[in-house]
Amino acid sequence: MAVGVWVCKICGEAYIGKGKPSRCPFCGAYDKYIVDSKKYDDTGDWDVELNDVDKANVEKALGVEISNNLFYKCASKKVKEIDGQKLFKILAKVEGEHASVWKKILKLDEIKWEPPETCVDDYKADLEDSHAREDRAIKFYGEAAKAAKTPRVKEIFEAFVEVETDHLKLSEVRLK
Repeated sequence: MAVGVWVCKICGEAYIGKGKPSRCPFCGAYDKYIVDSKKYDDTGDWDVELNDVDKANVEKALGVEISNNLFYKCASKKVKEIDGQKLFKILAKVEGEHASVWKKILKLDEIKWEPPETCVDDYKADLEDSHAREDRAIKFYGEAAKAAKTPRVKEIFEAFVEVETDHLKLSEVRLK
């Protein structure tokens, strides 16, 4: 199998590999959103006109992702368990990529990564916080997808519901 270049239609990032990945290694989107780079032109994906409702929901989503990214960064540094450090580190990266997607949709020059989020050094307590955060995000993103008038915004919210649902499952398994 030859090495190819694959592009995620959700985050716009490219991946080099022998075959299409099952998930975007950057934003976590499912393989249905990953396409061969030779067959995909994403030049119009980020030039989206937002109505007031979609804009408000995208701005709120950006805040959710920033908050979750900062929380996961904090937790990855404070928990003693290696599993927790690795879990929270990758979740921080994925949430950061989600924030970058919303930044592109909002046509922002930069993201203000503040204020810092608090966490504790107790793995279970941080998992419970993670679970609550992901549950809120899933509910909000589901509602935002239903309300979305912009097809691109709807697609991103729907993709992120799937990704955040997987994040929720990660905490559920560890809380048992």
